[in-house]
Amino acid sequence: MSNRLDLDFGHNEIDHGTSDDYYTPPFIFEALELRYDIDVCSPPNGSPWIPADRFLSIIEDGLETAWEGRVWMNPPYSKPTPWIDKWINHGNGMGLVASSRSAPFNRLWEHADVAFILLPSTLKFMTPSGESKGIFMPTVLIGIGAENIEAMRLSGLGRVR
Repeated sequence: MSNRLDLDFGHNEIDHGTSDDYYTPPFIFEALELRYDIDVCSPPNGSPWIPADRFLSIIEDGLETAWEGRVWMNPPYSKPTPWIDKWINHGNGMGLVASSRSAPFNRLWEHADVAFILLPSTLKFMTPSGESKGIFMPTVLIGIGAENIEAMRLSGLGRVR
């Protein structure tokens, strides 16, 4: 039995040669019921299930491009620090990051305005080919900004802290 979703991945089947190409599963967006102005760490041409008006890939460089409005961020887990710093400074958005013993996670945890939901250890990400696949690290959903945190509370995804 295949774990492949019936989604159009034809334009995203690009192998960047990294282990960072794992995309947030659709059920997260369905539960949050939010629309994003920008996905700041997107695969080229975006993901078909992410409700964003604009997508920034490695080509547009989301760290160098100005962020506006509500952002979605699933940063490269190999180097999350600059993404997390920019996300906190931006102050309006949602994200998915690894829960780890690291300086970037500690910065998130200590920031008074950030809310967290610890996601299940069985969380499956989407690969560029449309397969679902787990990762070895626990993952948290993060929110900053009153509307985003309220969406987390209403989502049913877990307890908000």
